[in-house]
Amino acid sequence: MDRALGGTIAELIAAGEIKGKLGENTLIHALGRITPKRIIVAGLGKQSELTLDRIRRATAEACRFARGKGAKRVATVVHGAGAGGIEVDRAAQAVAEGAVLGLYTFRRHMSKEPDNGPVEELLIVERDEGRLALVEKGRSVGQAIAGAVNFARDMINEPANFMTPADMAETAGRVAADYGLQCTVLEREQMRQLGMGALLGVAQGSSQPPKFIILEYKGGPASDRGMALVGKGITFDSGGISLKPDDNMGEMKGDMAGGATVMAVLRVLGQLRPEINVTALIPATENLPSGTALKPGDVVKAMNGKTVEIVTTDAEGRLILADALSYAAKLGLSPMVDVATLTGACRVALGDVTTGAFGNSEDLMRKVLAAAQEAGERLWQMPMYEEYKEQYKSEVADIKNSGGRYGGAITAAQFLGEFVGDSPWVHLDIAGTSFTGKEKGYVVKGATGIMVRTLANLVLAAGRS
Repeated sequence: MDRALGGTIAELIAAGEIKGKLGENTLIHALGRITPKRIIVAGLGKQSELTLDRIRRATAEACRFARGKGAKRVATVVHGAGAGGIEVDRAAQAVAEGAVLGLYTFRRHMSKEPDNGPVEELLIVERDEGRLALVEKGRSVGQAIAGAVNFARDMINEPANFMTPADMAETAGRVAADYGLQCTVLEREQMRQLGMGALLGVAQGSSQPPKFIILEYKGGPASDRGMALVGKGITFDSGGISLKPDDNMGEMKGDMAGGATVMAVLRVLGQLRPEINVTALIPATENLPSGTALKPGDVVKAMNGKTVEIVTTDAEGRLILADALSYAAKLGLSPMVDVATLTGACRVALGDVTTGAFGNSEDLMRKVLAAAQEAGERLWQMPMYEEYKEQYKSEVADIKNSGGRYGGAITAAQFLGEFVGDSPWVHLDIAGTSFTGKEKGYVVKGATGIMVRTLANLVLAAGRS
């Protein structure tokens, strides 16, 4: 490219205008010397520090830069597959993920057209024909996974009046039809027959009927019951009778991010068809105050028979997950991973950078942490010492639904552990990481779609083993 441009890039490097810093983008006009009208030189940082996540970030920022210049068609080399020494299929996957994630927008409810339209095509260029199949493989996986992340982002970004429990169930039905999955939706009476008193207790304050969504992907042997992915589906959380402050309450439309996450992962499986069985369970309801709403001091019984004293109605996510995890245990699904915007305490502990991980199995935890590292998603294992269980003991029921302020993310995770039976289990608290107010790399403002790529990596790795 430099030769075709008469040494222009080398001159800019020598002059210090191109430094190659990560995220640096320099626009050069071709002025008729080559067919494309403009060239973007994208910085990848130091060669020794090049990672797949840096490739994602650089691609995302370069594609947004191109869109800002009105580009409709963009071509790129496979970053990192040359001097970077990264396997070509993994590098191509990172390029595809970065482009699809970085160009995401949510404009469904805006009537004004954007200043620049979408980038319509990204062409990944590979000169070595022997590597084209690997490039296509990476592109296919990357596009599937990033497309699923954006699907989750769309769901989470929707206003709560457009993403009710019924809307979540309808979305799951469409995903099942489009990607060859099985979808079952349990209604209120079926939940009552199953003894899901914790979920129904949360739902009783809303006029929107609750839905218990079951999505199944069957790619493995029929004898294997398979893994459970459980996602919190509170489509709006006012706090119930324990009403939240009105500041930023609108963000509580995203309290179903866990449900959107696991639904998105099942969509990936439907596209890539690995040899594994996975069931996604999504308890979906609103948490609202009303004359019929759950009250502090009430006692509910979960599906596994444990009774729970309600200390605060704003600790509702763990109640609906209690019944979902109990249902997974009854089906014999193993291992289990749940994803939830569960506690403000986790956000206090880890901020908006890192997701908290809790569990009862070091083997499963290692696999989840490895999957997150591959995805470039920050994840940190938190302690689960038995002493924390003392905080949510109740004098009127088996347990209470809050252990208090201190160690709140841990006691909430310990509460969930009461319902998983003997299954290996990991809980991912995404309360701090599911939403962002700033744009950085391939993460854009609004819903992040965090943990979709981590869990996709986890189940795809299990399907290969």
